[in-house]
Amino acid sequence: MIAKFFDHFEEILGSILVAVMVTISFVNVITRYFIRMSLSWSEEITVNLFVWVVMLGTAIAFKKGSHLGMEFIYERFPDRIKKVLFLLSAILSIAFFVVLGWLGAIEVKDEIDLCVITESLAIPVWYYTIAIPVFSVLVIFRILQNVVTSLRDHSY
Repeated sequence: MIAKFFDHFEEILGSILVAVMVTISFVNVITRYFIRMSLSWSEEITVNLFVWVVMLGTAIAFKKGSHLGMEFIYERFPDRIKKVLFLLSAILSIAFFVVLGWLGAIEVKDEIDLCVITESLAIPVWYYTIAIPVFSVLVIFRILQNVVTSLRDHSY
């Protein structure tokens, strides 16, 4: 049960966040139409939750190995070259998310140190931006998981 949860963690959390975003947006449209009053905080939450959903989607794509690739060219290479290109792609992706996570952690630290709050809800901004370093670690884990599976199955 727990293993299944962690296998589908991104899908579960992403689905919940998308449902929250849709509900908030729908309620905002209804209140604006019937009451002629907009919920000022709704955009803040939906835009910032979108960052969370994008990072979760990135982790899902890496887990499934479904990122865009140049299959037409890639399939013409021999298996040894495919393996090298696959590993190079994984290394560059990991490097990117290490840098993104590091810079995200610096941003979160600065926001905490400076007590930065949001405009509409007056809550700490780092509640939203913590997604960048945390989910960067998740993406790196999913890249490594995909590499191990692909090397074991020779499906690179």
